[in-house]
Formats: sequence, structure tokens, C-alpha cells
Amino acid sequence: MKNAHLVFIFLISCFGFSQDDDNSDKSELYKNYREDQFYISVTYNLLGAKPNDVNQSGFSTGFHFGFIRDMPINEKRNVAIGIGLGLSSNSYNQNIAILETNNEITFNVIDESEVNVSKNKFTTYLLEVPFEFRWRRSNATNYNFLRLYPGFKIGYLFYNSTKFISDSGDVKLSNIDEFNRLQYGLTLSAGYGTWNFHAYYGLNPIFDNSVRLDGQPIDMRFFKIGLMFYIL
Repeated sequence: MKNAHLVFIFLISCFGFSQDDDNSDKSELYKNYREDQFYISVTYNLLGAKPNDVNQSGFSTGFHFGFIRDMPINEKRNVAIGIGLGLSSNSYNQNIAILETNNEITFNVIDESEVNVSKNKFTTYLLEVPFEFRWRRSNATNYNFLRLYPGFKIGYLFYNSTKFISDSGDVKLSNIDEFNRLQYGLTLSAGYGTWNFHAYYGLNPIFDNSVRLDGQPIDMRFFKIGLMFYIL
């Protein structure tokens, strides 16, 4: 009988320690809980504030990916600040011919009655630093939740290219100085679970102040809408 008591006490002790370990593990899990560390986004790219007679054609796409450090600022850890680093590639099909004449870059709206153009686009490649204020209905064990992430993004344009293909000839340029190297704008990501809406609105012009179209500065801005996928 004494041995039975000892076995019973031993089992209770083991169970108790096991429960403490589980609680400790859960406590540590909640204590270190962070969310949405990596991101991948696909966007449809639009041009805002276009000059007269400037139009987009075809499908202009953007691909974005990177890492964001999630830094919770409340006890439940469902409100956080995010700061990260990423890369972005964006193409824009439109009807501004960017050409080089006598070692000078020129910008002109294409007259489709005179020139048959099969492709005309410019592409930008940026190193980006996103900032986000993050609110979500989540915890350490819930992977499907509502999120709302307004933010701000700064991008450094490290490379650009243009492609003009027509019956009169082909012109391909790269890394021209007329693009603004620094691009920045407002962002918003919102959704539930895997699927999230994403938008970016540029606050400064694509081209620098020296660029003219019919004697007027080109004040076009980037506007992107699409889907955002977050990964732990």
C-alpha cells in the first residue's frame, strides 16, 4: 500500500511538472509572439496626374518582396510598428517616347497616326524601406485574422530602363538621370488571412524637374493596387 502511495505521488509530481513546462512554453510563446515578417506583393501599376494626351496601354505590373521587423507595442502584441527592407520591380506601358537625340534625352507623346509602335514602356527597380503601423485581431496561435496596416514607404531607384520598339526603329536606354532617385509614398494593406488588398500612392513625381513635355513639367506619380501576401 505504501508503494502504491509513492507511485501515485510520483505520477502527480510528473504531471505537475509537465503542466508547468507547458505553461512555461505557452508563456514564452506569447511573450515572443511577432507577426508577418516576410511579404510578397503583386500589383497593377497606374500613372497618376498624367499630362493631357498621355495614356497607359497594356498591363503594367509590379513585383515586391522583402522583410519587415514586427515590433509589438502593447501587452496583447496585436498592435505593432513594422520597419523593413525590400526590393521592387515595376513596369509602365504608356505612350511617352523616351528617346536619345544628340546625347540628350527627349520626352514626346507618340503620334500613333505617324508611328506604328509595338512596345513602349519604362521599368524601375527600387530598394525600399517600408514603415507600417500594424493592427490585427490575432494571437500566437491564430493564423487567420483581420489586419489593417497603414504605412509609409521610401524607395531608392537604383536602376531604370526604357524600351521603344516601332517600325521606324528600336531605342533601348538604361539608368538615365531623368528619373527621381528617391521615391516615397503612402501604403495600405488590409485583409483577412492569406488574401490582403495592398495600395501605394506616390507623393513625389517620377521624373525630376528638368523633364518637360510640350514645355511643361511632367508631374506624374506612381499608383499601385494589388495583393499582398504575408509570411511568418
